[in-house]
Amino acid sequence: MPASPSSSAQAAREAVGRRLKELRQDAELTVVELADRCGWHYAKTSRVENARTAPSVADIRAWCQACGADDQAEALIAASRNAESVYTEWRTQVRAGLKALQGMEPRLFQDTRLFRVYSSSLVPGLLQTEGYAAGVLGISARFRRIPVDDSAEAARARVERSRVIHKPGRQCVFVIEEAALRYQVCDADAMAAQLGYLMTAGALPQISLGIVPMSAPPREQWPRETFHVYDDRLVSVELVSARVRINQPVEIALYLTAFEELRGMAVYGAEARALIVKAIDALG
Repeated sequence: MPASPSSSAQAAREAVGRRLKELRQDAELTVVELADRCGWHYAKTSRVENARTAPSVADIRAWCQACGADDQAEALIAASRNAESVYTEWRTQVRAGLKALQGMEPRLFQDTRLFRVYSSSLVPGLLQTEGYAAGVLGISARFRRIPVDDSAEAARARVERSRVIHKPGRQCVFVIEEAALRYQVCDADAMAAQLGYLMTAGALPQISLGIVPMSAPPREQWPRETFHVYDDRLVSVELVSARVRINQPVEIALYLTAFEELRGMAVYGAEARALIVKAIDALG
């Protein structure tokens, strides 16, 4: 696995910095000369080129104008915006509340035909019931000290968003650690309803539900961070502080390799249902 899930973000920033440096060099400008033309300290030029400072839209336009490369500005602005969207802190995403967060990136969900999700700690969002989702989102609201707790409304929005997996042409492959069935993030009744729903959802033809038993023989992969793969084009990783969007092919390939190894360790069908029943019985 990558040493840091944010490496895609850094690589994207570095690519923008390299391209800006190339424009400066092609224009035969020194770091100081470009800074003078743009009206900032030369140290800023160095920070941008070395991806230590993200350039603003105005910075990129001024840079391209100074280098006589105005036609390059729009492409570089788009690349810079993409670089900054790769690593997004949760605190910026939840400013409008948890319900609004459920509606972000609707095209991503609508356009994806193959969802692959691995979770070591929770039932995946696409399989969550409203009661379970309310428990999970309520924990998030308290942890992030969101002024207005809209977790109940967000839970309903999450369930509504999940209807996408029932649309024609969708295939969903879920791999869950058995431990995720045991973490009681909501009351016992809601947990029982959630586990019961897994039994139903796992039988649907468009869904593959695998559970990695805690008693599995020596593992090929240890439990990993929760991640979602959208077709073969994007991996979304959930960290405590941020969500990371990975779009570099070499990193996507690593996550797909990990996913297939974890998938190979899981049990399915009657064996998976037996683990769910054990988790329901443990609720007492």
